[in-house]
Amino acid sequence: MPRRRIGFWYRFAAVLCKPPLVVLIKRDWRGMEHIPAEGGFITVVNHNSHVDPFAYAHYQYNTGRVPRFLAKSGLFKKGFVGAAMRGTGQIPVYRESTDALSAFRAAIDAVERGECVAFYPEGTLTRDPDGWPMTGKTGAARVALQTKCPVVPVAQWGANELLPPYAKKPNIFPRKTHHVLAGPPVDLSRFYGKEMTPDLLKEATEVIMAAITRQLEEIRGEKAPETPYDPRRERIEQRRRTQAQTQTQGKEPEGQSK
Repeated sequence: MPRRRIGFWYRFAAVLCKPPLVVLIKRDWRGMEHIPAEGGFITVVNHNSHVDPFAYAHYQYNTGRVPRFLAKSGLFKKGFVGAAMRGTGQIPVYRESTDALSAFRAAIDAVERGECVAFYPEGTLTRDPDGWPMTGKTGAARVALQTKCPVVPVAQWGANELLPPYAKKPNIFPRKTHHVLAGPPVDLSRFYGKEMTPDLLKEATEVIMAAITRQLEEIRGEKAPETPYDPRRERIEQRRRTQAQTQTQGKEPEGQSK
């Protein structure tokens, strides 16, 4: 199946974005040989900076296989940004609406047409204190199992040093290095042909996230925590801590008379 043409809007975006990226960050890019030359596939990428979608798009643009990202629907609505998002073929995500599943249908259609769809399976910037990938959401696994397409795990590091998660100002000096390492496709064949239950999708997602984490361990030269950071579990624990603190504060000190 032929690859999608890069097109005017992607080339125009590259003209705008590549020069500042080249100035701001050095590049240590590896694993491009794992990006398929033809046919549909998905990449699954860790997310640790608001800058890294641009830096990663630069990496994959240079492979000749431009990615289609899933992005908030509001970005598609107005002005130049909306025109660019539509023109480059990005996929709108309508959160908390009846159209929420349309992004996954669009992703499946894109893969089946021979395109690349890039997923940030964490769904948001990592909240792990040390920047490791968190637990993932199941959208990438769902598309992968539906299409049986190659799933290329990609880890990146360095854009977060230029602009740390949730920081308002970049840390420009000294010049940072953007490290990217793409690995061989994740083997999900043992999940094929089975009912896509929540448990199966969760297990397939864990396999995907483990592959991304291994790539990042190689980049950083250190081991990730055995248990990935889970925002949902952390919220539950935070509520428990808050309730326990409230109950403790509400108790009258022992021996104090009324």
